[in-house]
Amino acid sequence: MAFLLWEADPRIFLASRSTFSHTFDMAREKHLDLPSYHSASWLPGGHAQTIYPATLFWQRPLHYKREHWITPDLDSIGLDWTEGRAGTPLIVLFHGLEGSSRSHYAVSLFHHAYRKGWRGVVPHFRTCGNVPNRLPRSYHAGDSEEIDWILQRFKKLYPDTPLFAVGYSLGGNALLKWLGEQGEGATQIIHAAAAISAPMDLAACGNTLDIGINRHLYTREFLSTMRKKAQYKLKMSENPFIDWQQVKKVKSLREFDDLVTAPLHGFFGVEDYWKRASSKAVLQHITTPTLIINALNDPFMPAHSLPTVRDVSESVRLIQPREGGHVGFMSGPPPGRLSWLPETLMKFFQYHLPLVR
Repeated sequence: MAFLLWEADPRIFLASRSTFSHTFDMAREKHLDLPSYHSASWLPGGHAQTIYPATLFWQRPLHYKREHWITPDLDSIGLDWTEGRAGTPLIVLFHGLEGSSRSHYAVSLFHHAYRKGWRGVVPHFRTCGNVPNRLPRSYHAGDSEEIDWILQRFKKLYPDTPLFAVGYSLGGNALLKWLGEQGEGATQIIHAAAAISAPMDLAACGNTLDIGINRHLYTREFLSTMRKKAQYKLKMSENPFIDWQQVKKVKSLREFDDLVTAPLHGFFGVEDYWKRASSKAVLQHITTPTLIINALNDPFMPAHSLPTVRDVSESVRLIQPREGGHVGFMSGPPPGRLSWLPETLMKFFQYHLPLVR
């Protein structure tokens, strides 16, 4: 048995020394025994466990088929599809901040899904995936309206296809916010969902990323592309509420969100944005089977900001390994494997496949 953080509630697990067999097929899983996470002993600490899989670990590239959708407000987004037969289960993946279909977590999950005969698709958020959008707005961590129309369209296009959704980091928070806001309505669209390393308390995450070494390792990299996109948008729209001279000088996510993200998306400054866009307050309203995975040593967010079983509904299962970093979860001897996370997700999704009538 896995070690329980609270023995009375089986919905939240910490890493233990137990192992489970990982065998999958297209049939529905009869028992939901999720594998325990064992970190790579040669990769110590949250920073190494975050940076190595994202930048140094090699994976065989995936071949995607690109599709473009027109948004309800007449903008455009790009979608990257993996190969697969029509009618097989479909995983919709919402990427993280400045992520894409090439992000390490998308590649590792879709390699596993393909071997099981499942399809995958990444609907890129606006300005991502090398698709410049035409409108002044961009994307943000609480954009549940964007999640809604995308999933609604998938359901309309593929009404008989088992549909699952997974969000990583920023995409995970947006997905969880949609699940909480929709309540029972979400169960009519997808069969199950998962959120990986989601910053469900945006203020805690933003403040953590803006201090110490995090500011140099992560925030600086995020801002390097976000500033360029903001400049492009300002040239295109000449937004009178955003001062490019100030934007060029920002050195923190707080400053960027206050000067750009908040005014572009109707928030009254960074504090209003971080509060209203966080998903933690609506986790108790989720009725769709949902798996939330966060490492306790995630350098993007303090462990005390993560939800407990008291913060979530009965439909939510929490897994919080002591290690894993931010969307990392490497295991095995060098050079390591990115297998635990996709295997866990696939097992969870297979358990929630609809019964064959």
